[in-house]
Amino acid sequence: MIKLLQAGVALEGAAQTADKTMGFGELFMAGGWLMWPLLLLGGVVIFIFIERLIAINKASRIDPNFMNKLRDCICDGRIDVAMKLCKNSNTPIARMMEKGISRLGRPMGDIQTTIENEANLEVAKLENGLPILSTIASGAPMLGFLGTVLGMVKAFMQMSLAGGVVDMSALSGGMYVAMITTVAGLIVGIPAHFGYNYLVARIERLIFKMEANSIAFMDILNKPADANKE
Repeated sequence: MIKLLQAGVALEGAAQTADKTMGFGELFMAGGWLMWPLLLLGGVVIFIFIERLIAINKASRIDPNFMNKLRDCICDGRIDVAMKLCKNSNTPIARMMEKGISRLGRPMGDIQTTIENEANLEVAKLENGLPILSTIASGAPMLGFLGTVLGMVKAFMQMSLAGGVVDMSALSGGMYVAMITTVAGLIVGIPAHFGYNYLVARIERLIFKMEANSIAFMDILNKPADANKE
């Protein structure tokens, strides 16, 4: 009989605990109006990361034989075919080579400058949206901390209006509600931080490939001249 009573008390306590557990929607609403900007920032983070990842993956798809085909076309004097090859590739490296080919006949310094300028434009396109991602990574936790501070101020103001009587249940309830915004800010800021660093690393890897292909292209232009001298 005693064991049955203990089991009943335990089940009742578990039921009360389950009733006190707040769902995601309740937690969101308890966090206050700052939860809405944080939700919006979270959506922006997801959109920018996916959009930039797709763009970088597309820009990184380079035909391994692209430079070999380009070299054969230039050495054979088929400039029109080389231009067509670059246009069909539709990658940052191909657009750099296309700009260089369009300047053939000019001094090598001018061709190299043109390629470098085009490379800078392509890198700027790849980095589009990354400053926003970096700003959210640092700003979202601060926004969440602001919500926590405002919640704490509100809790202590209520204590002051109550004549300084400390109700621990009310105080603890107000504190954990206030902490919700900090948690939300970290949930938004941490993925934004890691996502930003990942995208930057991918872009730097692509920049290295662009530089290597630029050097290879300049070598292709110098070889015919060297061959004629011999």
